[in-house]
Amino acid sequence: MSRGSGKGLSLKDKLDGNELDLSLCDLNEVPVRELAAFPKATVLDLSCNNLISLPSDFCSLMHLVKLDLSKNRLQQLPLDFGRLVNLQHLDLLNNCLVTLPVSFAQLKNLKWLDLKDNPLDPVLAKVAGDCLDEKQCKQAAVKVLQHMKVIQSEQDRQRQRKLQAEREMEKKREAEQRAKEAQERELRKREKAEEKERRRREYDAQKAAKQEMEKKTKKETVHTRKPASSSRPPQPLRHKPSWSRSVLRVLLFVLFCILCTLAACKLTELQHQPLCVSVNTLYEDVVAALQNHKTLQNMLQHNS
Repeated sequence: MSRGSGKGLSLKDKLDGNELDLSLCDLNEVPVRELAAFPKATVLDLSCNNLISLPSDFCSLMHLVKLDLSKNRLQQLPLDFGRLVNLQHLDLLNNCLVTLPVSFAQLKNLKWLDLKDNPLDPVLAKVAGDCLDEKQCKQAAVKVLQHMKVIQSEQDRQRQRKLQAEREMEKKREAEQRAKEAQERELRKREKAEEKERRRREYDAQKAAKQEMEKKTKKETVHTRKPASSSRPPQPLRHKPSWSRSVLRVLLFVLFCILCTLAACKLTELQHQPLCVSVNTLYEDVVAALQNHKTLQNMLQHNS
């Protein structure tokens, strides 16, 4: 295995009591899995290697008390670096660090810190100061922890404000949704009431029209029956004149026809026809009978 990954190393050969020295091993990666097999190695020296970053599972090595990462090319530390809560001594001299993760504030047992020769953020560099002796390095640990706690508190407040804003926004959305649903329910209720009222008006109009029609029909029936009932008593009296007039008309028509026939038979060339001969004979007989009847009346009147 390649030496750069650290997997070709014999960690037992590098272990001295509780100290594990992996400095000057030309490492590009940290053999975290192999290191985890030595929980008694509380002091780890990874200085003077080619480390650019630390894997996230490096923070599982919570048994570490002293860690030397000086003279590498580290550009950043893992975000959960603060999980190394037992860490008391941390050497980050001569790396490429600009900032520290906020979780750095959780290293409550940190007593010694060296951040010299890193392109630190000006504010962080001023807080860390120099680490030229034991006292300055201890002060650096205290000040940097305080500074990171302030940053963590500010971030927590920002996160809380953000969460609060999100909760308020969510409440506002829920309130708007409830208001919208209430408005929709009210609208549906109003539409339903309007539809019901419209149907009631139609029902009332149909009922009124039906009643008016029944009333009109009843009125017409009453008007139709009234003349019939009032005309019943004099009805027999009216039938006679009506029947007499009809008979009289028929008799007049017959008489007119007889006169016309008689005139035709007397005055026209039809008088020699058999029918006209019979008519003329009948006419003469009737006239003779009438004359005899008149003579008899005169005689009776004369005798009386």
